Amino acid sequence: MIVDGGGPLKILFVCSRNKWRSLTAEKIFAGTPGYEVRSAGTEEQARVKITSGHVGWADVIFAMEKKHVRRIKEKYHDSLSNKKLICLDIPDDYRFMDEELIEILKSRVSDYLDLEE
Repeated sequence: MIVDGGGPLKILFVCSRNKWRSLTAEKIFAGTPGYEVRSAGTEEQARVKITSGHVGWADVIFAMEKKHVRRIKEKYHDSLSNKKLICLDIPDDYRFMDEELIEILKSRVSDYLDLEE
């Protein structure tokens, strides 16, 4: 389990366009006690495009696919020390707030974080 020493753990969810997967993750985990949650996308046309500010802010970065991990490492490698960068392996097969996506997100994220139901 990932534990932060002081204050809320800052979690960033990343997908391609920040419209379906990462935005869904932000919505379902926002308000979870002990966590601050944001989301962003790696592509130019993302709803919220990932910046060095996002990476600097986050304690933990959950990327939806390996390509997102690769893009984050390529662009922000200098900012990733002391950060956890985790690939959830969730393909771009789901719409915003899709019930199956929500179940997968809760299951995969609970492998790393203590999520109280």
